[in-house]
Amino acid sequence: MDLLHYLILSMLLFLVGAVGFIVKKNIITMFLCLELMLNAVNLSFIAFARHMNHVDGQILVFFVMVVAAAEAAVGLAITIVMYRNRNSLNVDDADIMKW
Repeated sequence: MDLLHYLILSMLLFLVGAVGFIVKKNIITMFLCLELMLNAVNLSFIAFARHMNHVDGQILVFFVMVVAAAEAAVGLAITIVMYRNRNSLNVDDADIMKW
């Protein structure tokens, strides 16, 4: 497979993640769509790194994965607190921080 195939797959993954993030109201589904978008970006980084014979893209993927893991941990903690307080995972019910 050449670079174009990887970039088309990456674009499709990102598009599915973006549409899912916009359309869905469940916070867990939104986090999964966000992870899908990050993985699409990782795929394009790896494809460009392999195409240009550099390691820079792989190093960037490592940092994106670290950020994604931290985001997942913080997001899970917020989700648990929200479910305990509101008994719902709907994003529209997340008015905890309103004045």
